[in-house]
Amino acid sequence: MTSLHDCPKLHRMRTPWRAALIGAAVAALVTLPGLGSGTLWDNSETAYGEVAREIFLARDWIVLHFNGDPWFVQPPLYFWIAAICAKIFGVTTLALRLPAALATIAMGAMTAYAVSRQAGTRAGIYAGVILSTCLMQAIVGRLAIMDALLDLSVAATIFWWYRAVQTGEDAYFIYGWIAAGFGFLAKGPVAPVVALLVIVPYYLWERRATHARPPGWRAWAGGIALFAVIVLPWIAALWQRAGSSSIAELLGHYTFGRYTGTIESQSGPVWYYLPVIILGFFPWIAFLPSAIASSVRRLRDPAATTDERRLHQLVRLAIVWIVLPLVFFSFARTKLPNYIALELPAPALLVALYFETALERVRSRSALISTAAVPLTILLVALAIVIFSRDNRLNTELAVAARSLIWVGGAIFAGSIASFVLLFNRSRAFAAPYVLGFSMAAAIGLLALVVLPQGEQFKPVPHLAALIDSRRLPGDDVAIQNLAGGNALIFYTRPVVYVFARPGEPIANGTAVPRNIICGAQRLWLIAPRHKPFTQNTFGRKRTLVTTWGEANLYLYTGPTCAQPVSS
Repeated sequence: MTSLHDCPKLHRMRTPWRAALIGAAVAALVTLPGLGSGTLWDNSETAYGEVAREIFLARDWIVLHFNGDPWFVQPPLYFWIAAICAKIFGVTTLALRLPAALATIAMGAMTAYAVSRQAGTRAGIYAGVILSTCLMQAIVGRLAIMDALLDLSVAATIFWWYRAVQTGEDAYFIYGWIAAGFGFLAKGPVAPVVALLVIVPYYLWERRATHARPPGWRAWAGGIALFAVIVLPWIAALWQRAGSSSIAELLGHYTFGRYTGTIESQSGPVWYYLPVIILGFFPWIAFLPSAIASSVRRLRDPAATTDERRLHQLVRLAIVWIVLPLVFFSFARTKLPNYIALELPAPALLVALYFETALERVRSRSALISTAAVPLTILLVALAIVIFSRDNRLNTELAVAARSLIWVGGAIFAGSIASFVLLFNRSRAFAAPYVLGFSMAAAIGLLALVVLPQGEQFKPVPHLAALIDSRRLPGDDVAIQNLAGGNALIFYTRPVVYVFARPGEPIANGTAVPRNIICGAQRLWLIAPRHKPFTQNTFGRKRTLVTTWGEANLYLYTGPTCAQPVSS
């Protein structure tokens, strides 16, 4: 068994590209199966998918549009890549999710490569496997959102800047600014801000420990210049086309405003991200406490060799990477689970180093206890599903989904038991993380191919939208009322789609006065709840119930238009 401190062997085993290829392969195994099955999930997926689609509808790559109106909410990188994928594969679920999947695959490769250069091939492969098979990384990589691109850019920036601090070579610092530029185009200033939030404290810590030198002024000037070359052309073009108010809305309201205020009622307490990390880093969260304790013990021991010094540097980076973004996002007023995904490479790194160290001590008590915690957790979740299903008397569809989830848990349970057994065997203990990672990949595959397709029957809007499109005549209008799925209705039909305001609700955020649309439309397709639609009044028009899907009705308004529709 190769020791971390066995320097000649460690040098010989450093083949980073091999680790990168395995990391990419594992990430692909987790993200690609079933990626294009089913319809997009409302709300973000369909909204972002529609923005990408309207690049072609509006023939405009500078000013993004949603529901026919200019849209200044997010920067354009994801939408550009998604639009290119849609041009190649059509406007499909696969095309719109592919940018996130490719970014996640690249993240698995990059993390494995970076760790391998510092800690050896096996540790690098462990890091790539652990990162790619944790729950949140798999989810972010399978959704049509821009967070995977942001996470990749932030991680690339941090790894390049870490390399610059480690080697003293200014070129790496410049490469980091290039990655930060693409991160800005993915989701705005949060990319360079978070990267600097990590690397500056890390550098100060590293400087005390190893007398690392800061990048020279030429590196700063060159890096910031290339960052500006990447970012400023689009900002300048947007300013020229849509005015300064578009930049103020994009960077002011929807970027800084997310931190200082609450956007779209997405708030949470200061401890919001603690359970998110526990669930998002499953199943490897079971090993994180032991990994942190092991890392602290490692830093207490003096680094006697170059390889030990490199491992200390890697541990210091990971600790800062975990703590600072967590604190930063915990005090933001707007909170979403995916915000914290950009720090997942750090705990993956620590757990990888922990496994590498634990293998030197077969039957390590902490590793065995942590591995045993995974099947115990799965058993408790399975028991909760059974009790919930029985007590709530779920209908047939939900009961089938619950049973399918038990199979998903069974895959992880079997893998954790196998990992536990392997840790008792000196010659095979190295395979324990691989087995647990493979079981997690199998579970996610089952979830994507078996469980999630069953959810299609609970998504009425895509199915009703298909019926509308098949019967729609030129000049027909489409609306939705008091039912989730407005973004999906836009995506699966075509803009403009009207969202009816509730009685007494102010007309804002794209809502419309029901009477105006009902009276003025030549014909109107309306999706509304089965039991309590807000607009019962037909204003003299004929309303026909076309069909019902689940809890949603599809109505068609025909007949003479109202003589005097009320103006908004």
